Order: sequence, then C-alpha cells, then structure tokens
Amino acid sequence: MAEKSIIIIGAGIAGLAAGCYGQMNGYDTQIFELHDRPGGLCTAWERKGYTFDGCIHYLFGSGRGQPYNQVWQELGAVQGRPMIDHEKFMEIVDPAGQRLIVYSDPERLAAHMKALSPEDAELIDALAGGIRQFTRFDMSVLQQKPRALMGVEDWREFGAQMMPYLGALMKWGRMSAQEFADRFHSPFLRRAIPQMFAWPDIPMMAGLSLLAYMHTGNAGFPAGGSLAFAQAIEQRYLALGGQIHYKAHVEKILVVDDRAVGVRLYTDEERRADYVISAADGRNTVFEMLDGQYADRRIRQQYDGRLPIHSQIQVSLGVNADLSAAPHWATYLLDEPLVLAGEPYAQLSVKHYGFDASLAPAGKSAVVVMFKADYAYWQRIYGRRLYDTEQLQVAGTVIDFLERLYPGIRGQIEVKDVATPLSYERFTGNWQGSSCGWLLTKETMGLMIQGLDKTLPGLANFYMAGQWVEPGGSVPVAAMSGRNAIQLVCANDERPFVTSLPEDGPAPAG
Repeated sequence: MAEKSIIIIGAGIAGLAAGCYGQMNGYDTQIFELHDRPGGLCTAWERKGYTFDGCIHYLFGSGRGQPYNQVWQELGAVQGRPMIDHEKFMEIVDPAGQRLIVYSDPERLAAHMKALSPEDAELIDALAGGIRQFTRFDMSVLQQKPRALMGVEDWREFGAQMMPYLGALMKWGRMSAQEFADRFHSPFLRRAIPQMFAWPDIPMMAGLSLLAYMHTGNAGFPAGGSLAFAQAIEQRYLALGGQIHYKAHVEKILVVDDRAVGVRLYTDEERRADYVISAADGRNTVFEMLDGQYADRRIRQQYDGRLPIHSQIQVSLGVNADLSAAPHWATYLLDEPLVLAGEPYAQLSVKHYGFDASLAPAGKSAVVVMFKADYAYWQRIYGRRLYDTEQLQVAGTVIDFLERLYPGIRGQIEVKDVATPLSYERFTGNWQGSSCGWLLTKETMGLMIQGLDKTLPGLANFYMAGQWVEPGGSVPVAAMSGRNAIQLVCANDERPFVTSLPEDGPAPAG
C-alpha cells in the first residue's frame, strides 16, 4: 500500500516535530516554510560574529531521564549537546542597590529572602515548599496524548498522576506573581516578586515549576542557542526522509467536500496530500488560509482580543567587553519610568550570554534587552522613515540606561540590532508579532491544562499544532503539540503511533 502523505505548514519546532513523528510512523511528509531557515520563533541571528538569541532562556527536558527529555531524544535535539545550568535564574535590583537573587535551590532562596524580610517568613516557606513539591511534578503528562484520544483508562491514569498535585495546582495555578507579591510586608519584595518570572501576570505554578526544574537540572540552556537547537531537529527530520521547502509561503489550504487536500503557495503552485497540518500562525490559518469558513463562535472569540498575547521589542548589542562576572539576567527597578517608543517602563531587564562562549567572539559579550511593546504603534509607523528613526532612538535610550550600569559600555558597543513586533511578524508570520502565542496567565492556565482543540469543526483531515493551540507556548510544549498532531493522524488511520531514537528502530509509544 502506498504511503499516505502529509503537508505541514511551518518549520518551527511544532512543524519540525510533526514532520519527524510523521516520518517515524510511515507517512510521506513535506514542510513548507515562508522563511529561509528552520525554527520559527526558536531562532537566533548573527551580526559580525555575535549571535543574538531570540528564544530559549531555559529548556524543560534538558536533564536525561526527566520530563520532556525523551521527546528531545527522539527529535535528535540533545544528543552530544552540552546543557548549561544556572544556580540563579535572575536577580532583581532596586535603585538603592537592594537585590533579590532568585536561586533555583529552594533552601537557598528561602534563606536569602528571609534575610531580606524576616517578617515574611511564612510566605517564603510556602514559596520554597511549592518549589520542592513541583520537583516531582511531570508537566509533560499534560501533553502525552491528545485529549480527543483519551479513553476511560487514560483519564483514570491521568487523574492518578495529577492527584498528588491537585492542591498545589489549585493554590498556585490560580495565583499570579503579582497577587502573591501583594501579600508581603516588605515593600521591596512586593515590588520585586512580580518580576521574578519575567511578567507579573504569570501563574505562580509556572514560576515554581521553572525553579523546580532548574533545581533538578532539567531547565538548562542548550549550548549554541536556539537556532542551533532547531537545526539539530531539522537534521533529524531530513535524516528520516522528510522534505523541507524554504521560502515557500502558503497562501491557501485547499479543501474539497470539507476535506483538506493540500495547499496553494503564493507562487500559485498547488501541492496535494492526504492530510494537512498547520503549525503556522493560528489566526492566519483560520481566517486567511481557510477564509474563516470553519471558525465557530468559540474560535472567533479566541482571536477577538479576549486572550492575551505578548508583542515585544528585542534590543541586541555586541559588546567588546567580557561581562561574564555580571549577573547573566537582571531586572532593574526604576524610580523614574524609562520611556521607550512612547511607553513608560518601571523596570528593564538585561541579559548577557557570557555563559555560552559560542555566541560571541572571545572576550566579548552578546547583550539582549527585551520588553513588551505596543504592536499597534509600530504598525502605524511601519514603512515610514519614522520607523527606522524610532528603532535608533529606542536603541539609544537603552544604551544610555546601560551606560549607568556599566560605565564605558557605550564606547565598547560594536553591533546594534533592534527587532520590533513587525520584525517578528515579518519573519515568522505570527499575529501581531506574538512571541509566545497566547500569553500564560492564570486566566489561560485552565486552557493550557484542558487543551484547545487541534481540529476545526466540519473540516476533515486537518489538524493544528503549535503555540496557538497550546496556551503559554514554550519550546517543549510546541514539540509535544507536533507529536500530538501525528497521534491524531495515526488514530484516524487506525494505526499504532510509534516513536524511535536516532539509529534505533521504532517502538510502540501508545
């Protein structure tokens, strides 16, 4: 019998994973990608010898035998790749120099925080206890199998795995970092804690899980950075016999009798397949590639602004200085807001990659400053001279700020690069330049746990994968989403889903 075929739209992590698992399961797959490289948002770019990473801060699954590691083994992403672990996630510094050091070790973190505020000991002990509890929590169980395929026994097993953590999930999943901070007596901790995990609205469960996995050595940084990581999965896919077409922008998904049958490119070339998986931008998939014909009320509500997304600016600098002695990631609280592109910021985060020697020339440092951006503002000025002027002004303001932290750094800067939400949108196709699909908040936490549908009502042989059907996004969740899409395809064809490791034969995977 001839192999069935799958067309996959997008060579981000979800699309590459879908391609790999499709090939493992005997399907003839092809990926169509609008850009000229793999990875989607999991990317980096090089400027005069400096590599500016645009994605991975930490990787769940970096530890052998720990949650998510098996999927990276199957995708060939971690074999032979050193993982760089940090004992400190971040430091938060106020204008007076007071400093919260976010240690991954719960005992060390608790001792440090109690030294800052003894009167908040009870809350600090609860925080440390949450981290300890989540060291035993396997987050990957949330994506092991698509909800649509789970039978009674699957749900029973899922419930048994979740039961020991139900109390913690209810407590920490419903509380944002900002709400937790508001309970503290210390004015400094009330201000610093909302920045502990990068944004104030993040559920505490997500932050505690991060520190827990860092503590167990399961949230390291893959040496070489995001693009090298994505390229390893690309090579695994090609070795499995898959095909990738770069600079191949899909315009429409072809449908016959309410069944997806292929795609049409912007070159008017048409390609046919038995299945279509879109690992591309969700809004473009539903409302442009399919003209909104299969969007019910629930789906339309997802894209009407109710769910939060995160548009950002990344200012990247190549600095002729060794900053490895400085904190690799620090957030500075400001007395006077810093105005960037018309928006006031009460804090600014600075990250350098001195911990990975491959990302900058010897003795030099790649420095990145990321912050939330107003997409509408940048869209209004795009294509006008003001756009370039504003980019330069943003870079200048950031450099002025860094000069106060590192006197003399202005004269050491060799490279400047500014990526706006329009940059992300242009290179990845993501709606409003979103860097993580739906932003993970306590409101979207429930959607993450229950999962969004990977199909569209009334459309057969079509599946979606990636951050737009996985609230909170993240690299491992995107990979599991691609895996889930192939599980659904296999179930539709009544064939067992199998996986394999590089150089190994297939093995049943449930």
